Amino acid sequence: MLIGIDASRATAARRTGTETYSLHLIRELLDLGQDHHVRLYFSRPPSPGLFPDKAEQRVIPFPRLWTHLRLSWEMLTRPPDLLFVPAHVLPLIHPRRSVVTVHDLGYHYYPETHTLSQNLYLRWSTRYNAQAAARVLADSEATRRDLIHYYGTPPDRIAVVYPGRDEALAPVTDPTLLAAVRARYGIPGPYLLYVGTLHPRKNLGVLLHAFAANLFSPSAGLRSLFSPLSLVLAGQKGWRSAEIFDQVRRLGLEDRVLLPGYVPDADLPALLSGALAFVFPSLYEGFGFPVLEAMACGTPVICSDASSLPEVAGDAALRVNPRQVAEVAGALARLVADEGLRRELVERGFRQVQRFSWRRCAEQVLTILEEVGREQG
Repeated sequence: MLIGIDASRATAARRTGTETYSLHLIRELLDLGQDHHVRLYFSRPPSPGLFPDKAEQRVIPFPRLWTHLRLSWEMLTRPPDLLFVPAHVLPLIHPRRSVVTVHDLGYHYYPETHTLSQNLYLRWSTRYNAQAAARVLADSEATRRDLIHYYGTPPDRIAVVYPGRDEALAPVTDPTLLAAVRARYGIPGPYLLYVGTLHPRKNLGVLLHAFAANLFSPSAGLRSLFSPLSLVLAGQKGWRSAEIFDQVRRLGLEDRVLLPGYVPDADLPALLSGALAFVFPSLYEGFGFPVLEAMACGTPVICSDASSLPEVAGDAALRVNPRQVAEVAGALARLVADEGLRRELVERGFRQVQRFSWRRCAEQVLTILEEVGREQG
């Protein structure tokens, strides 16, 4: 079978969750799918060595509307037997045998965290994916439920396939490396860490209020615990990120909250490993990659008890109601104060991450692609 894969999102220089998914899954599919011919479609040339030489690579640049015009034309003139779109939307012209991954429907829950144009496009593209694909892959049971609820997608057309994790991530214990990363990002001492886009859906306002509540607490004991700590919010600026900077100023946290921007992959293991705790208060996630990354680096985790995060974190994190400042503040205080709890969560985290691998993900996806090829043949 000739399997075509839209690999356009995998070439991003700064990858977020969906681009990471696309890159790692495609690499594993190429390794597994030797019984099939695979053709990758790119809107721009991939960097050398991004993918092994196990697939045909089609670079088909186009200035605008690449998916719906240029990739559609490719599907019309040189169609594969089956098309898989792991991180975007199906082109308007596509084979009947098409499979697409839908990562999340958070815009339905929090439309205010997107612009009007983004909301309109997300609603149209996700509905289109859900209706046009022969099979829809969902990153989590939470996303599967949302597809059924919002778009009436038949349950038997949805398959939940959990993404994998970066299995190269491991705790960094070399004090020289840990100190070098702290120096690079201007972190003066022990710190709590968030990694992700600075975006309203990530709920960083509640985290800032919770951190301030402990730092300026009437309790001398809490103030003493938090007095040496910094809060590091690492990630590229997203829509309305200026509100986060304003809130830092309003709360008087300019000297305690560090915003270093995007952290390259090379620095992430040491940054995670050196944190006292990783805090991820997001209101909605299709799948929480940062939670697994922190666990893999031996960092105890606090995360939201919302959307897919309970599936990802299991019992290996302190889970909180992300809308309750007092609950987030209490979890922070509990974890900072209790070294034994931190050790317990680290051990649980190491066990939890074993549930997720890109090889297992790719095996499940390849089985589904082959099933669709037979069903629609």
